[in-house]
Amino acid sequence: MTELGNRLKEERLAKGLSLEDLQSITKIQKRYLIGIEEGNYSSMPGNFYVRAFVKQYAEALQLNPEEIFETYKNEIPTTHNEDLPEKLSRVKTRKTVAEGSSKIFDIIPKVLIGVFIIGAAGLLYFFFVNNVGDKANDQINEENEPVKFVRSENLDKADETEKEDAKENDEEKNDEQKNDEQKTVEENPVVEAPKQELTAVQNSGKNSTYDLKNADKFVVKLVSTGNTWVSVKNGSGISKFNGMLSNTGTQSTEVDLAGESKAVIVVGNAVGTEIYVNDQKLEYAIAPADQVVQNITIQYVPKNE
Repeated sequence: MTELGNRLKEERLAKGLSLEDLQSITKIQKRYLIGIEEGNYSSMPGNFYVRAFVKQYAEALQLNPEEIFETYKNEIPTTHNEDLPEKLSRVKTRKTVAEGSSKIFDIIPKVLIGVFIIGAAGLLYFFFVNNVGDKANDQINEENEPVKFVRSENLDKADETEKEDAKENDEEKNDEQKNDEQKTVEENPVVEAPKQELTAVQNSGKNSTYDLKNADKFVVKLVSTGNTWVSVKNGSGISKFNGMLSNTGTQSTEVDLAGESKAVIVVGNAVGTEIYVNDQKLEYAIAPADQVVQNITIQYVPKNE
């Protein structure tokens, strides 16, 4: 066993993680994890994968990969082909730009011809409208004399009287409507619904249990503030979510547990994981710094029970 393998294994055991737990967190096969701890890199596909697996292993244990590579550079094999994907990408980009430019140059003449035709049609339409329209308007103005209307003073007074009567009627209706609304509010006082309760009822070791009451729904949201592995199952042990959350990848996940009475949540890194139940943040019954890996059970009691 190498010094690097010794350090990684001791850190894993200190966090209470088995090889199976680490396999679930990193998605690296167990035999490769064993090879890293024993310093046996011959079973791996190549030097590139050795470095990638060591990096993932270190991140899962919250170690600094750069510090690991620098400290144990004599034990970790090097690779000289890391810049190959970047070179291939540059070649592909130049080829795409060249092909795209050729197609654009073929389209430009057709576009210019279309613009010229549209512009010529616009000029003809403008000339026709200005000349023909002016002549037609002049002829109409000559043939028709303007008609004048004289409004009666009595009609004006009648309109003012009708407006005042209508205004008084509207004010009376508004007063009656306000009185009716006030009576309705007094007869039907608003009753506030009880607030949701999320209470820790038991905790032991890395296990804790909560009761959820006065809730209309059962939705669990997990948010990562670092790198963490989480699992969510219902009361029958059926998995609802299982995977990694991180700031650089999938940062959060939301699980709708409608129709369920229990949720079992396993958190691989409680320090870097926030849990929300129906948008209410769950306060850890066990301090995350004291117990990194935690098993949390939430028992949902519907309102009608």
